[in-house]
Amino acid sequence: MKYKYIFGPVPSRRLGVSLGVDIIPFKTCTFDCIYCECGKTTVKTDIRKEYLNKHEIISEIDHYLKHNPFPEIITLSGSGEPMLNTGMGDIISFIKNNYPDLKVGLITNSSVFVNKETINEAVNADIILPSLDSAIQASFEIINRPYHDIDINDIIEGLISLRHLFPGKIWLEIFILPGINDDTENIEALKNAIKRIRPDRVQLNTLDRPGVEDNLKPADKSLLEKIRSQMDFPSIEIISKYKSRKEISSFRQDMEDAILATVKRRPCTVDDLSEILGLNILELNKYLDVLIKDKLLIAETEERGIFLRAL
Repeated sequence: MKYKYIFGPVPSRRLGVSLGVDIIPFKTCTFDCIYCECGKTTVKTDIRKEYLNKHEIISEIDHYLKHNPFPEIITLSGSGEPMLNTGMGDIISFIKNNYPDLKVGLITNSSVFVNKETINEAVNADIILPSLDSAIQASFEIINRPYHDIDINDIIEGLISLRHLFPGKIWLEIFILPGINDDTENIEALKNAIKRIRPDRVQLNTLDRPGVEDNLKPADKSLLEKIRSQMDFPSIEIISKYKSRKEISSFRQDMEDAILATVKRRPCTVDDLSEILGLNILELNKYLDVLIKDKLLIAETEERGIFLRAL
């Protein structure tokens, strides 16, 4: 069966072998983050509705789990903000009611937690992975480019409410961009927000390849180590995005060969490759990380977006 909404399982650097469930249309989001590897947001909104049919999504999940080995976790995510889909709570409840031993993760940019009703839709998950790239409004607007009236203080208060109501694990991701959110003021504000949110884990991340905007630089390991020390949190880690082929049990050589053969004919954007190869962008990114790290591909920013070229 060819699935429309689920992809993988893929090796997640944070969650192990994850079956992804894309519950929001491509690039429908509350943010238009300058670092997003999926590209520019095309529908920026804070309106919640059933963008994709929850019954169709549930049917696909059920079919997959009845005919395949269980993954380590099912992750609700997408190339946008999954919590905009009002069917999210019912999808989580279906999985937990029918496959109680299977863990459910939710990856979110945290923006929808400003509405406390949505927290109740997420509490049946096992792990929630929210992001918080700045605790200062000015930096937040530069990095995340939110829908017009979203306030970072409301997001922080929403994450505090989540902590009070959610019995599972919260792994808070912070994306570091040198020159934007790595100064003393930003780090101190994030440190104070973390103390109030009380996540189980903090994960520092940075660019692996070009984002939406030009001239963004990744934070090097020494800067990330310095920030980890400054934040003074008992459970904080630096995320390593790259894994070798040997470390990725589901790595398919035929897919790597298809990617390289395609870009050798002509440079492609991630969107181009996804359409040509019929591969979900989030799954495709796992292969691109390896190929770029191994210097088989290079990502370059051009007028139409980020193009991948063979080396």
